[in-house]
Amino acid sequence: MRLDKYLKVSRLIKRRTVANDACDAGRVMINDKPAKASTNVKVGDIIEIGFGGKAVRVEVLDVAETTKKDEAKELYRYL
Repeated sequence: MRLDKYLKVSRLIKRRTVANDACDAGRVMINDKPAKASTNVKVGDIIEIGFGGKAVRVEVLDVAETTKKDEAKELYRYL
């Protein structure tokens, strides 16, 4: 699954366009490497997103095309 879509489906970032912009600005890293929006996400990847002064680091536990709001937090685990 594309990185921008995963960020939206998992609700780490609300909109796909915002996820795209974050990737273009270099604020999203996968396994400590800068990632483009089109990068494929797989189970076990470590995603780090820079939000202003802090960074959020999560591990991908599952990849799903769609999820309900309650189940979205089961797609990743905070590190």
